[in-house]
Amino acid sequence: MWTIFKLALGLALMLPGLQSAGPSQKSDWQLVWSDEFNYTGLPDPAKWNYDVGGDGWGNNEWEYYTVARKENARVENGNLVIEARKEDWEKDHYTSSRLITKGKGDWKYGRIEVRAKLPRGRGTWPAIWMLGSKTPLIWPDDGEIDIMEHVGFDPGVIHGSIHCKKYNHVIGTQKTAVTNVPDCMDAYHDYVVEWDQDHVSISIDKNNYFDFKNEHSGYDAWPFDEPFHLLLNIAVGGNWGGAKGVDTTIFPQKMFIDWVRVYQKK
Repeated sequence: MWTIFKLALGLALMLPGLQSAGPSQKSDWQLVWSDEFNYTGLPDPAKWNYDVGGDGWGNNEWEYYTVARKENARVENGNLVIEARKEDWEKDHYTSSRLITKGKGDWKYGRIEVRAKLPRGRGTWPAIWMLGSKTPLIWPDDGEIDIMEHVGFDPGVIHGSIHCKKYNHVIGTQKTAVTNVPDCMDAYHDYVVEWDQDHVSISIDKNNYFDFKNEHSGYDAWPFDEPFHLLLNIAVGGNWGGAKGVDTTIFPQKMFIDWVRVYQKK
């Protein structure tokens, strides 16, 4: 029944004159990309690509990100399920998935909404985030927007951040904020970023808790006038996620994504 309801809602979002609880209530927004996950099987290959590998991803992470493997990423019961598993793969001892829209969903400005329920446990590090779509990407110069990060050793604390050459954690200048969502591992919440030429704002369930303004000092401080794409993943361990170790008894752990919707100004 829930899947049928979501399908009807997804159709309503795209029909003229009908409105959702999101920004389409405002006449200057329109839905330009979405996945309601009203199907079964692997994630829609017309919308999602995979980052693949197990080299630590610059953070000394423990997992190997696989490609097109239902054990790590699948759609069922109206949800995208990303699953981190304790199992040997290549030289690593955990598997997971890192889904990306690059080449299939790249946007300059807009409002990205992701409704999700997070995994739990020490060593999990789920993220809903964006990177600049330039190829090759130079990090942090080409920008990163973290819509949601959560580390399992600090349950219920949600982080929103941006990274660029001038402002990033490596040099101790990162722009970030936190908010408490005690039931984020038990209930679905709406994780949202809205950005334009002047600001990047991050909210949860209509509660805006992070705002970064364009200081108009150049690309070093504002690479956000270029297309960006969306990433969804669960990391295991790593410099931050594994800062207090990894509880090996908690796996498998899953992140459930109810839907992804992208709006832009008309």
